[in-house]
Amino acid sequence: MTRQRKTQSAIAIASILVVAGGVGLWSSTRKADASTQPPPAAPAIRVTTVKAGDETVPVYLTGVGTVQANASVTVKVRVDGQLQKVGFQEGQDVKSGQMLAQIDPSPFQAQLGQVQAAKAKDQAQLDNARRDLARYAELIKQDATTQQTLDTQKALVAQLEAAVKNDDAQIQYAQVQLGYTTIVSPLSGRTGARLVDPGNIVHATDTTGLVVINQIDPIAATFTLPEDALQQVNKATLGGKPLKVVAYARTGGEALAHGTLSLVNNQIDTTTGTVSLKGAFPNPQHALWPGQYVNVSLVLGDREHAVTLPSAAVQRGVNGTYVYTVDGNSAAQIQAVKVAQIQDGKAIIDEGVHAGDRVVIDGQYKLKPGAVVAEAEKQAAASH
Repeated sequence: MTRQRKTQSAIAIASILVVAGGVGLWSSTRKADASTQPPPAAPAIRVTTVKAGDETVPVYLTGVGTVQANASVTVKVRVDGQLQKVGFQEGQDVKSGQMLAQIDPSPFQAQLGQVQAAKAKDQAQLDNARRDLARYAELIKQDATTQQTLDTQKALVAQLEAAVKNDDAQIQYAQVQLGYTTIVSPLSGRTGARLVDPGNIVHATDTTGLVVINQIDPIAATFTLPEDALQQVNKATLGGKPLKVVAYARTGGEALAHGTLSLVNNQIDTTTGTVSLKGAFPNPQHALWPGQYVNVSLVLGDREHAVTLPSAAVQRGVNGTYVYTVDGNSAAQIQAVKVAQIQDGKAIIDEGVHAGDRVVIDGQYKLKPGAVVAEAEKQAAASH
């Protein structure tokens, strides 16, 4: 290699080293500049918020109940005889006093005739004995008869008077027995299946009866509440006004009937730790039916200026219940709350949140204290 070519190679290598050094210096300077800049701000977390409300809300307790007839009667015969006819159809609404069945009255009419005839005989004898007593009373004044005869006649009159009274009692008894041959409804209600057909011999000792009548308007529903709720119920009843009850369908939550509380049982069931209650409901449309299962709400009263939130806002942690509130800077913060009651998807807050506070109801799982939030609907709208 000539001296000239060696010189050119040395110059080329030196040029490469200078360029490499410049690139390295520029890269180091850029990294240093990047390390001194603050990190970019985290994007706002999408959440859904709502303002705490100020409402008047009903406070109630809910239990599972069973509808039952307000009154139920098994109609039975009270005398023995042949069932001549039935005056009702199965499943028919009947009125109190309406004729339901007729037993052959012939034997009872004959019995009544016998005792009436016996009374007529005894009455005739009594009338004659009284006339004889009057004559003996006049004769004794004239010493024409003895005192013994007069006393004997008085005794005979008293005996016949007692016989007539007994006849009256026998007549009354026979009339009652004859009246029992016509069987009437003891209450207004709906009949069930006919249990005996006409032509059968029925007895007063029969246990099945003729038909069962259930009063379904009004109707009742029994339900249970935990024994811890008893003091709330008793306190609510101190005002003297009957508490309102509402019966709901087990599925769908439809309100079927509105009524009033008619009974708080006088004993707690120690096996279940519950107390039994009963509500009475008008039922003209037959929305409630005996044997039906319903959810029953007992309204204890109204709570005014209650702070309310959707129940989805309330979270539960190791330290109790809490919500995420959003301050004026759109930063989320954990706020402990005291929940009075949750009903119909709404939480009533006693402490921790005030009416008008902005609270997160959806998206809490993405949050940490201090996280910046943005309304989900607003961001979604801005993206279009």
